[in-house]
Amino acid sequence: MADVRVNLAGVLLQNPIIAASGTFGFGREYAKFYPLSTLGGISCKGTTLRERPGNPPPRIAETPSGMLNAVGLQNPGVEAFLENDLPWLKEQGTAVIANIAGSCPEDYCAVAERLSDSAVDLVELNISCPNVKAGGVQFGVTAEGVESITRAVRRHCKKPMMVKLSPNVTDIAALAEAAEFAGADAVSLINTLTGMRIDIETRRPILHNNTGGLSGPAVFPVALRMVWQVANRVKIPVVGLGGISKWEDAVEMLLAGATAVQIGTAFFTDPYVHLRVLDGLQGYLDRHGYASVTELTGKLEAY
Repeated sequence: MADVRVNLAGVLLQNPIIAASGTFGFGREYAKFYPLSTLGGISCKGTTLRERPGNPPPRIAETPSGMLNAVGLQNPGVEAFLENDLPWLKEQGTAVIANIAGSCPEDYCAVAERLSDSAVDLVELNISCPNVKAGGVQFGVTAEGVESITRAVRRHCKKPMMVKLSPNVTDIAALAEAAEFAGADAVSLINTLTGMRIDIETRRPILHNNTGGLSGPAVFPVALRMVWQVANRVKIPVVGLGGISKWEDAVEMLLAGATAVQIGTAFFTDPYVHLRVLDGLQGYLDRHGYASVTELTGKLEAY
């Protein structure tokens, strides 16, 4: 059988499938179904400096081939994560990726510094957050913003650092280059696309936040295109995510240039999805005579 282990920015994953942040919590609910060691890694619920209650409901809405969410980074805060969740996660036999967020650079830096001496394997920066010091503009929508926040956090982060990129931009490859230039060890993409639904009877948005992040199979072609563009512009590893729900999707992402993939929304409808994806991926590798899954990365023969 082909070797499915991958090296992500110096972190060895037993397979290239990671549970995406926000859809898997801290893994406790899913551990009732199978050993979490069947995952290459878990990107934990987005963690902030202090506890956040999230946005008021309704904050989830179904869409054709996907869903909108405006949960608002509900989480217990970094101290609770370190005390209650991380020790348990480190016993599960999978890589632990701490996804971090903040409303100003100082928040990101403080969380990264707190995690630097912890047992997390890798830090993932969620830069699709409003910067309150810049009038609420998201950190991740300009190359300057990406470079600035990445460089600031890099000075405080001793762990391998991956920057999660927003698709709500004109040139995502330029943002990936900015992250690489500022010291990122890897990039992950895509975060959710901004979307909206309206209740036509009440004439009000379905989400209390008015807009939310679109995820699910509907975004897969957009995510795939962006992963391909980014992989052709940077030398650091790329983690592909956005709408992956079957093994064929994972193979496409790897061919487009991804070193590993994250699965998110699909876990809501099929908690065993990663097992099916891994099994299908293994079968594909064996049928085509690959010795390692790493041989797939970037092997797209574009016209």
